[in-house]
Amino acid sequence: MLAGAVGLAATAVGAAALQPGVSKPLNPAKPAPGDVVGTLVRKGRIRHSVCRWCYGGIKLDDLCARSAEMGITSVELLGPDEWPTAARHGLTCAVATNVPSNPIPRGFNRAENHDAIIKDLEQRLPLVAQAGIPSQIVFSGNRAGLSDADGLRACAAGLKRITPLAERLGVTLVMELLNSKVDHKDYQCDRTPWGVELVNQVASDRFRLLYDIYHMQIMEGDVIRTIRDHHSAIGHYHTGGNPGRREIDETQELYYPAICRAIAETGYTGFVGQEFIPSKDPFVSLQRAIELCDV
Repeated sequence: MLAGAVGLAATAVGAAALQPGVSKPLNPAKPAPGDVVGTLVRKGRIRHSVCRWCYGGIKLDDLCARSAEMGITSVELLGPDEWPTAARHGLTCAVATNVPSNPIPRGFNRAENHDAIIKDLEQRLPLVAQAGIPSQIVFSGNRAGLSDADGLRACAAGLKRITPLAERLGVTLVMELLNSKVDHKDYQCDRTPWGVELVNQVASDRFRLLYDIYHMQIMEGDVIRTIRDHHSAIGHYHTGGNPGRREIDETQELYYPAICRAIAETGYTGFVGQEFIPSKDPFVSLQRAIELCDV
C-alpha cells in the first residue's frame, strides 16, 4: 500500500467537499434490504468495499466503474489524488492509504517516529474529513527488538497526540492487525489482545483496530468468537482467503458467510473491505466474494 500525494485542490472533490470538521460519506445512501443493485440483490446488512492494491493491474477508473455495477460502495486504500476518481463513480473510500512517514515497518511504536507521523497526519486528516472519508489507516511498525509492553506504551503516547484532531474532524484512525508469521515478519500489532489493550489505553472513540480476518486467522484463529468478544474495539474489517490470500471461496479454510453474519450481528455499520488477490478472472472473483459476504 503506497501513500498517495498529499496535496488536493479544493475543486477536486467538487460537490462532495464539506465544511472543515464535518465528515459525511460521499455516497451515504445504503441499499435497503432486498434492493437490486447492479447485477446483485443486496440484503443490506454489509456495506461492501474493495482494496485498490489487489487490483493494481486494472485502471482505477475501470475498477470503480465495475465495483459500482456490483453494488460495492467503496474502493479503499486510495491516496488523495485518487479520491476524486472514486467520487466520480458515486463511491467513497472507506479507508485512506497510509501517510508517507508511516509505512508498515516504521510506525507509532517508536517515539522517534512520532513527530514525522503526526506532522503527516495533521496535513492528511483535514483532507480526509473534507472528502467525507471515514477512516485513516495507521501502523504500529516492526518490533526490531522492542518488547510488546514498550511498543504498546509508545503507540499509545503517539496516538494520544493525534486523536484530539481526529475527534474534532470526525475521522477514525484504524491500526491494522497484520500477521508476523508469513507476510509481515516482526510487525508488532499482530494479535487482537495487544490491539485491544492499545484501544483501551488511547481511550478515544476515534481510534480503533482494522481487523484483518486473513491475518488473524494465521495468528490466532477463532475468528468469530474474537469478533463477538472485541467488536467494540474494531473500526473496519478486511477479508482474504487462507492460505495464500486468494479468493474467499470453497478453496480455503475460512467460511465467510458465517463470519459476515457474526459481524452484522454485532450491529456493525461500517464497511467490509475485500482484500484478496484474485487468481482467476478478477471481477468474477470479486462478484462472488460480494455474494458470499452479502448476509
